Amino acid sequence: MADAPRLVIRAIELYERPVVLRLPFRFGVVTLRESPQAFVRARVELPDGTSAWGAAAEMMAPKWFDKNLQLSNEDNFEQLRSVLRLARDAYLSDATPATAFGHFARHHDRHLAAAAAQGFNPLLAGYGPALLDRAVLDALCRSQHLSFAQALQANLAGIGAARAEFGEFDFDAFLAGLQPSASIEARHTVGMVDAITPADLTQRVNDGLPETLEEVIAAWGHRYFKLKVGGTIDADLARLRSIAAVLDRLPHPYFASLDGNEQYTDAEGVAQLAAGIRSQPALARLWDSILFIEQPIARRLALDTDLRGAGLGKPVIIDESDGTLDTFVQARARGYAGVSSKTCKGFYKSLLNAARCARWNAEGGATRYFMSAEDLTTQAGLSVQQDLALVNLLGITHVERNGHYYVNGMAAQPPAEQDAFLVAHPDLYERSHGGVRLRIAGGRIALGSLQCEGFAAAALPDFGAMSRLA
Repeated sequence: MADAPRLVIRAIELYERPVVLRLPFRFGVVTLRESPQAFVRARVELPDGTSAWGAAAEMMAPKWFDKNLQLSNEDNFEQLRSVLRLARDAYLSDATPATAFGHFARHHDRHLAAAAAQGFNPLLAGYGPALLDRAVLDALCRSQHLSFAQALQANLAGIGAARAEFGEFDFDAFLAGLQPSASIEARHTVGMVDAITPADLTQRVNDGLPETLEEVIAAWGHRYFKLKVGGTIDADLARLRSIAAVLDRLPHPYFASLDGNEQYTDAEGVAQLAAGIRSQPALARLWDSILFIEQPIARRLALDTDLRGAGLGKPVIIDESDGTLDTFVQARARGYAGVSSKTCKGFYKSLLNAARCARWNAEGGATRYFMSAEDLTTQAGLSVQQDLALVNLLGITHVERNGHYYVNGMAAQPPAEQDAFLVAHPDLYERSHGGVRLRIAGGRIALGSLQCEGFAAAALPDFGAMSRLA
């Protein structure tokens, strides 16, 4: 860490472009059909006077960061634009050199306070720095001709035990021990309005891509699945039976997570769902396949609920509740076993939470605490690549992937941009059905080409084809 470069952030540019879904995606209280994707470019200056640009991208998903039903989707988009502007202004306000992590730490508390003054919760506030920090690290990696994995292993960002809870924890040793894998399992999302079999379709998109769970398995060979539940026990059980009828035909083991999307108000409701699943023979194999339950209780109540002794039968993780850097610590004290990694929440938060898991498991002598890798419809290009690189380096062996299913890959992007990403990452992408898209074979995603110079991207999007964020 002593050798981590101290840099100055000289410029930050904000862009966006529209994304239209090929299939509607229902999660929680919203059915998503279109949404902007935000892009950030940042230029950093190194001590020797040289400079480099870096970039990051993330969908602006409505009704996830703030689930206030009084707000429209456009209200949510403007909230996300606002926190990007707040973060940009904060990061450009101080030209004192600092490490990449130092810039994050320097502005963290004041940015949260500024966002709170505008009525933005911590999860929403974190969206701005999450993109800026990735763009800054990308620029730093490019300036040093290192990959994301190499930069983190050498602690090029200067991550230190900035929080008292870590005591003498050796971040340099922890980071040096992280090793990426050559591929990762893709965990397919089954949304609340997704068709399970062709009989569920009222009309087809007819773009040649899978439109049902059966077709997804046939085309891409998934073994891991994420199943959305809606908080109504009878309806959830009926839908899970339909899903199990398809998954149980697989000749090999399969694995699943249950995502409650904050649809329950207490542990009792979740326990009733778990008991209902266990009571039905048709769901026996499905129950055995479930690895964990994700954020079933509404965020305003989740950390007031003690899950110890709730008898859920599966570990539970937080996702939407993960608003601050300390939330996982609070959740652990309430009986939660894990926390999600999402680049939209900040990759430094993911690294801190991964270090917590390593420390707690070492102290307990058993692997009890863990991180999961979850999607927020990350799109082909910068967004999905940076997310994959992060969760892979953290040692997570499967990742929820849904952006490639609900959106027709890069088909809406300029042909030259599609070609550039395909040439730069031929293991990650393929060309089919009129566009370049994520390649999934045997349920796995190949990741070798992400070990390139920069934060997992050897190609960049066409910023000239985007709109500047005012």
